[in-house]
Amino acid sequence: MACAWGKKVSSSVPAHVGYILDGNRRWARKQGLAVMRGHERGKTVVREIVKSTFQAGVKYVTIYAFSTENWRRDSKEVSFLMSNVVSAFDEYLEDFVRDGIKIMLLGSRAELPADVRDAIENAEQTTSANTKAVLGICLNYGGHEEIMQAVQRIVRIGTKPEDIDESIIEQNLYAPEIPPCDVIVRTSGEQRLSNFMLWRAAYSELIFIDKLWPEMTNADVNDILEEYKRRGRRFGG
Repeated sequence: MACAWGKKVSSSVPAHVGYILDGNRRWARKQGLAVMRGHERGKTVVREIVKSTFQAGVKYVTIYAFSTENWRRDSKEVSFLMSNVVSAFDEYLEDFVRDGIKIMLLGSRAELPADVRDAIENAEQTTSANTKAVLGICLNYGGHEEIMQAVQRIVRIGTKPEDIDESIIEQNLYAPEIPPCDVIVRTSGEQRLSNFMLWRAAYSELIFIDKLWPEMTNADVNDILEEYKRRGRRFGG
């Protein structure tokens, strides 16, 4: 499996699946509901899709929960999204503990509300010894910022320019234990990465799905993994 930095080996089951969760607001509007109801439904679907992906044998799943650009949204929506994160941990943390899932944050913590930081830190500490699988949560995350902060850390420790290579950058990314994405899935019909996992996406297979995120089911996970099996991965070779 492609489950370690530098080892680009193809497998019928991806080691790492990244999900760009797109379409909650459009789903709510289609149903004649408030935008917040779309985010609530989206939270429920996250639990189902993540669990189904792990059950299929995937070791790492990363979800794009809130980007650095999402702060530009209406303040009420942002506040709801932050509270949604806290409630998700309240509701689902026991499941992660029982299933042996380790939680890891990717993103800048400084700008997050205190209750969100506390919920994340509690989840990380509570699941730190879990080894069955890893759930990465991209919260206040941006691919450009991740690489920029990695470079800043490298400079601060005094690394000589000629000593900087890919492995040093990888070691300074958010949650460096999480390997490159084998496949990235985006819902809602949009076909772009939107600043998600830019370093880890270098050789990712990209799958774009017309369904809105709240419409996703376990059957879609099966379809994604079957499509991945059909792809011929050559990593430039």
